[in-house]
Amino acid sequence: MAAHTKEQFELFMSQLHETNATLDFYCDFPKIAKNVADIEISLNTLNYLIGKDDLRSAVQALWDRDKRVFEVMDILIATRKKDDKKYIDNDGSMHSIHSLFSSVDGVMKFIEGTGLDKVFRNKDVKDLVDYVYGVETGLDTNARKNRSGAITETLVARIFDNAGISYREQVSSKEFPAISAVLGADQKVFDFAIVSHGKTYLIEVNFYSGGGSKLNEVARSYTDVAPKVNGVPGFEFVWITDGEGWNSARNKLEEAFAAIPNIYNLTSIKDFLLKI
Repeated sequence: MAAHTKEQFELFMSQLHETNATLDFYCDFPKIAKNVADIEISLNTLNYLIGKDDLRSAVQALWDRDKRVFEVMDILIATRKKDDKKYIDNDGSMHSIHSLFSSVDGVMKFIEGTGLDKVFRNKDVKDLVDYVYGVETGLDTNARKNRSGAITETLVARIFDNAGISYREQVSSKEFPAISAVLGADQKVFDFAIVSHGKTYLIEVNFYSGGGSKLNEVARSYTDVAPKVNGVPGFEFVWITDGEGWNSARNKLEEAFAAIPNIYNLTSIKDFLLKI
């Protein structure tokens, strides 16, 4: 007998969310502030260049005082030393951007080649610390993909917190000998574990906004894991998943939906809360 009806599956699919992003997903301001603070002294020193007509003399003066301040200049064009960005010279040869900061001539080549000379002379930027804060905010948007993996876990944890439910995070299957035995070589670290009414619920959480072969693999994996966990007295496997990406793997998800009794999305999770 199927764990769910066709009607229940259709309802599940109709509830899928476009995004799992909370407001704090878009920018990691503590990280941005730290990145700026790490180079703030150098940026304040480089402020000396703003408004100077004779930039070479100004660069030379800074170089004679402390040439290390120029090592942070790549952030002014939204790159970092660790990225080791390259550029093509007029003769067609390739060089590292950061190699330009080893001489006054190199610094001037960087400033003039990027157009920063006009920015400095025209005072288009009033303060490099504030400017780099904006640059770092822009660069942080590239890190959203890395944050998206954990954001659903954070969101589910908040839902549990608001419901007053105690839980543990990142719980290894090896903590439970009976579960470890049935999983064999397929040991897992579950996103959450909740003990309620004499049962231990082992919970996996994910969100897919886009399609791909991974969705089929995940559905197939959990379809295999769920009966193994559920076959151990006192344990139940729970899968909380969401995202419109499942529309591209609808058939495989429907198979999982028919095999896994405890499967919820961010809308139907309230049914799980009532259960526990």
